[in-house]
Amino acid sequence: MDLRFLNAEPTDIERAAVDALGAGGRDQLLPALHAVNDRIGWVSQGALNHICRRLNVPPAEAYGVASFYALFSLKERPPRVLHVCTDLACRVNGAEALTGAADAAGHEWHRSPCLGVCERAPAALDFEAGDPAEYRVLAPATPGDFARRTSKRDEPPVSVPQQGEPGLRLLRRVGVVDPESLDAYRASGGYAALRNALLLGPAGVIREVTDSGLMGRGGAAFPTGRKWDATARQPVRTRYLVCNADESEPGTFKDRVLIEGDPFALVEAMTIAAFAIGAQKGYVYLRGEYPRALRVLRNAIDIARERRFLGEDIMGRRGFSFDIEIRRGAGAYICGEETAIFNSIEGFRGEPRTKPPFPVEKGLFGKPTVVNNVETLVNVPLILTEGGEAYRRIGTERSSGPKLFCLSGNVRRPGVYEVPFGTTLGELIDLGGGVPAGRELRAILLGGAAGGFVRPDETTLPLTMEDARAAGTTLGSGVVLMLDDQADLGGFLLRIAAFFRDESCGQCVPCRIGTVRQEEALHRIVGGRKPGTGGDDLVVLREVGQVMRDSSICGLGQTAWNAIESAIDRLGALEEQP
Repeated sequence: MDLRFLNAEPTDIERAAVDALGAGGRDQLLPALHAVNDRIGWVSQGALNHICRRLNVPPAEAYGVASFYALFSLKERPPRVLHVCTDLACRVNGAEALTGAADAAGHEWHRSPCLGVCERAPAALDFEAGDPAEYRVLAPATPGDFARRTSKRDEPPVSVPQQGEPGLRLLRRVGVVDPESLDAYRASGGYAALRNALLLGPAGVIREVTDSGLMGRGGAAFPTGRKWDATARQPVRTRYLVCNADESEPGTFKDRVLIEGDPFALVEAMTIAAFAIGAQKGYVYLRGEYPRALRVLRNAIDIARERRFLGEDIMGRRGFSFDIEIRRGAGAYICGEETAIFNSIEGFRGEPRTKPPFPVEKGLFGKPTVVNNVETLVNVPLILTEGGEAYRRIGTERSSGPKLFCLSGNVRRPGVYEVPFGTTLGELIDLGGGVPAGRELRAILLGGAAGGFVRPDETTLPLTMEDARAAGTTLGSGVVLMLDDQADLGGFLLRIAAFFRDESCGQCVPCRIGTVRQEEALHRIVGGRKPGTGGDDLVVLREVGQVMRDSSICGLGQTAWNAIESAIDRLGALEEQP
């Protein structure tokens, strides 16, 4: 391949950072960019040239990948950078006040989309390049955090208000069992599910998962057993398993809490899934903004490998081999889409692929692939220990099992809550203590930025897939973000519109142009307009929203209008603007 380079050479430090990764192909592009960015703080042209020579990637394509992700910089910047979250949960908890403090501190800082620590809003990510690089989550962040620097490891409180309560299944170990000890995990019942799976055989495992009625917990709610069965039936020997841990939906943080508090459960669940579908390699695509989850999960994988729960002949089962690699994301919401993950892992821009073919037929590296998110997977050991039929009796007939919800915003006790499907929205809000004293509930956002609003008089809504659908809303990834009577709803909607504009990958015209036009119309309405022009802007919003929903190639564009539409139709939000 004729690679054309600009006249720039890497420094010795940049060269060493890339060379430390060892040999590899294009699929090592994202790790190589992380290596340079972590060591220097940005990706220079010389470093990019060296990466391209090592991986045999055209420089123009490597530039396109590097410029795609928000956590990388192609312009020189100081080693220390602050990423201040100004997204939904942080916005209603004082994030704007932090931006002034960041200015006063004299450090380079950037506005950041949701950092996934909404239960401790407002939040910031403090990054300092070096050997090793330091990533520190500041949550709740204070102005004083920006002025001082400490190397103390971030150890956030457990974000499970129900911690230790009897009856918990998915969260029963979080905050109770040492997440860094395999022995503690096994003493609490860990790896009994994998032992049962080996006795059942691959077909038996798929049958139990199918009988359980487990549906995907990432928002699409596709039957997990059907997905596994379709992949296992493909006449191709090489298959892959991908755990989607890139939960970038504003207001979502349950997967982070599961990984930080019970990482061996994810490792065991992935091993069971791999056994069922016949995969020998698995990837965890983990948000780049989750430093503690990265450390804890790396430790769990390393220990599991040392103790022969990963690798060759797992648990003495001859011929059963499986291993897991963590692939760090770098700040791109669109990479939560299953085919965008494939492109990102393979070293391309994280843009969604057109379907069909579907991942179960042609996914990662062109091979049959199962993609499940963290919450979906950690249900699997529960199913394999209690049995599919027993699991199905939890919840409702059409929405089975326990469900995790991320309660944040203007609420007294934010955090991750576990309830059976069928619990009402009001009952969940009561668990969180309701809005702060002296406030009144104004609206609840379900499902995050891609979800929809419900009114305070709709809290009798049962939290099931089918009831949410019948009510014209969605549970999505489990976001329940509460707004009280002091919340700036117009500014909140503008932030949603700006989020989708920023996060659109730009691949398809309806989304690339539609998200911009949507934000422009909202600015005209919320920011003040001449009398008599508001109706026209509402017409524009509806037309643009419908076009995005009907013709965008992936879920980002298809759902970018949902929350704004629900605010207009259910809350009458924009009619209140001047």
